[in-house]
Amino acid sequence: MAVSANRLELLQIADAVAREKSIDRMVVIEAMQDAIEKAAKARYGAETEIKAEINPRSGELRMWRLLEIVDEVEEPSRQVNLKLAQSKNSSAKIGDFLTEPLPPIEFGRIAAQSAKQVIVQKVRDAERDRMYEEYSGRIGEIVNGTVKRVEYGNVVVDLGRGEGIIRRDELIPREQFRYGDRVRAYIYDVRREQRGPQIFLSRTHPQFMAKLFMQEVPEIYDGIITIRSIARDPGSRAKIAVTSSDSSIDPVGACVGMRGSRVQAVVGELQGEKIDIIPWTDNIADLVVSALQPADVAKVVLDEQAERIEVVVPDEQLSLAIGRRGQNVRLASQLIGWDIDILTEQEESERRTKEFTERSALFMEALDVDEMVAQLLASEGFSSVEELAYIDLEEISSIEGFDEETAAEIQNRAVEYLAEIDRKFDEERVALGVEDELYEIAGLTAAMLVALGKEDIKTVEDFAGCAADDLVGWTERKDGEVKRFDGTFKDFPVSREEAEEMILQARLKAGWITEEQLASQDGEADDFGEEAAV
Repeated sequence: MAVSANRLELLQIADAVAREKSIDRMVVIEAMQDAIEKAAKARYGAETEIKAEINPRSGELRMWRLLEIVDEVEEPSRQVNLKLAQSKNSSAKIGDFLTEPLPPIEFGRIAAQSAKQVIVQKVRDAERDRMYEEYSGRIGEIVNGTVKRVEYGNVVVDLGRGEGIIRRDELIPREQFRYGDRVRAYIYDVRREQRGPQIFLSRTHPQFMAKLFMQEVPEIYDGIITIRSIARDPGSRAKIAVTSSDSSIDPVGACVGMRGSRVQAVVGELQGEKIDIIPWTDNIADLVVSALQPADVAKVVLDEQAERIEVVVPDEQLSLAIGRRGQNVRLASQLIGWDIDILTEQEESERRTKEFTERSALFMEALDVDEMVAQLLASEGFSSVEELAYIDLEEISSIEGFDEETAAEIQNRAVEYLAEIDRKFDEERVALGVEDELYEIAGLTAAMLVALGKEDIKTVEDFAGCAADDLVGWTERKDGEVKRFDGTFKDFPVSREEAEEMILQARLKAGWITEEQLASQDGEADDFGEEAAV
């Protein structure tokens, strides 16, 4: 069958638009159908239901008027009586539509303009959907583009088949771009917005550096070397921790490259940002020593529960360890994920002397002993009266100058001192209205019950409703800064696991769960562990 010129022209237009906008040809044809339907309604009446169809092969256009089959006609332009419909189609039934062919129409100027607007809008929507689908799947990639314009410090980048934006706070400080400049950036987010998909790019994101190293270091791309952590002060300094799955490959050397060629390529892209590459290790103490380079570390003390590290450095190394405006220690803290406190050897010595004096004074007051005995106990490493009360008697009697009788007397005094403190706390607990029943939960002391009472936790049910965070506190990390929130037991040496066990006991006692339910949950956990091990 021959194809007329106007039919051929419809298909040519559809093909051209589809190619130009990188969208499906059928989307354009469907947009044309919608436009023709709208133009036909202008001719036959807006209330008329019209269906248009363009054959995607021949370009032939056909139109029908749709009439809904009903019992009683209320809108003649949209409905038809069942009896009349069955006279034309015997299988017609209520709810179906009767179709009546319509002749081709001549498009006037207004109708053509209206049709054009429909097509343009449909094509624009399809283009936006295509852009969103394409770039939402590319989050986490580096893209190359050309600067299209700069608006209030934000850089709009032409990505070829889309448009991205680098906001001012995502640009490296002192970095300037002009129209036509080539730029590389990291896609960190793609969002649907009223004016179309917004592709957000970054040059300060830590993963931008990671992807740059992946491009420069084949071993990272192949998965032999893994980047475990990155901390950046964009445009100034960065620290990156790497590890290798192949013991024959030095991860630091591979990232540095021959004469520093690989790392210099990344430094050049990041406007001269200095990069410290360190080997990753699961030993936090060794990791913090490497992370604080070039400063020398004399001693590391870990507080695993609070995820805090105390680092002692020689006096002359303090400024180097802290870095300009605290940069070195801040980046090291971000890299490891723990808080880092820096002390000089002199500061540590002064603190130890102060602690020794305070412990000695505590022992003198609590145990009613002279200064020499108190200092002797403190120098042997005893830090609290509780230790003396509950430690094996031989530990005390083994101290030079102490015999068993002296050790027993010291321990008895320690027990009496703690009992007196407990008695005072118990009086305060009663005054606060905290129930005696809470004593049945293993691990809770009178001092803890007073702390609970001050937080209005006075019954087993109240305690059962607590979370571990409520008791031992929690930490939140935002923008590289760690903030610590204290719990009710902030003054007591209670671990998260111990807090969870106490809460579990309270829930059992309150009847919230049963021993059978607890046993079944443990059994399921064991089964899961066995399956995972298979």
